[in-house]
Amino acid sequence: VQLVESAVVQPGGSLRLSCEAYGLIFGNNRATWYRQVPGKGREQVAGISTDGQINYLDAVSGRFTISRDDAKSKSYLEMNRMTLEDSAVYFCHVGSGNWGQGLQVTVSS
Repeated sequence: VQLVESAVVQPGGSLRLSCEAYGLIFGNNRATWYRQVPGKGREQVAGISTDGQINYLDAVSGRFTISRDDAKSKSYLEMNRMTLEDSAVYFCHVGSGNWGQGLQVTVSS
């Protein structure tokens, strides 16, 4: 049995992704969000270091916001003014080699 979760957003809409980490000291690790479309490799969308330094993919800069809550072992990706090109499977990544299962995000009217 395989269960696949997904989200659908209208163009121009917003969506907030969250990722909670277990089994590691979240505050000691960089948190990153990636996305992948069929036929292409995963691309880094945004990353936030342990001291709060942030970087974004140019295509999402100004529209997406990454944040972290070390007390809750969570990272967040706030996505605003979404476009069709933002449709992808989004993955969270913490530290080294620790991946979320991925969430299909579809931007469609």
